[in-house]
Amino acid sequence: MRRLFATLLLAVPLLSATPRADKTYQVGRIETPLGEILFVLYDQTPHHKASFIKLAGEHYWDTLTFNRVIKNFVAQGGCPDTPEGFSHSPYLLAPEFRDSLRHVYGAVGAGRDDNPQQLSAGCQFYIVANKSGLPKLDHHYTVYGQVFKGMDVVEAIVSQPTDSTNKPLTPIPLHIDVITMTADAIGRYGVAPK
Repeated sequence: MRRLFATLLLAVPLLSATPRADKTYQVGRIETPLGEILFVLYDQTPHHKASFIKLAGEHYWDTLTFNRVIKNFVAQGGCPDTPEGFSHSPYLLAPEFRDSLRHVYGAVGAGRDDNPQQLSAGCQFYIVANKSGLPKLDHHYTVYGQVFKGMDVVEAIVSQPTDSTNKPLTPIPLHIDVITMTADAIGRYGVAPK
């Protein structure tokens, strides 16, 4: 019995020294000629998150641009914003409004037209570029991510000269994919993922 107890005592330090697996998060990565933007995709908005991952995996955005940029408001891209609404979006998504997810600086949200159901365009996204946030958009547009690296890039994007429709005079092409990062890796940017 003493031998068994001694063996167990020796095993305990080995078990506690084993590193615990760090939680991982799916992160949207937007590469532009002006730099890279990284944002956490929220688990609390599963349909918008899955849609973003799906379209990124299909390279949907690789021929598109940031098509609407407004200083102190948003950098928006992903599909044409036309008078007819998002007629070229591959599909629409039901809203996923969450009290805990607000339009703070760097929030990533889903664009939509004025449809009464507040359905999101599957492909249209925006990043809040107002340091005070945009609370008037809460519960009207779905927030599904938060930038933790690259707000300097977003600021450069919204500072570009535009035409009368807020489209940049020089196109800002997109390359978008999804990567996996640990909570510790994201935390190095001063963010604790939700």
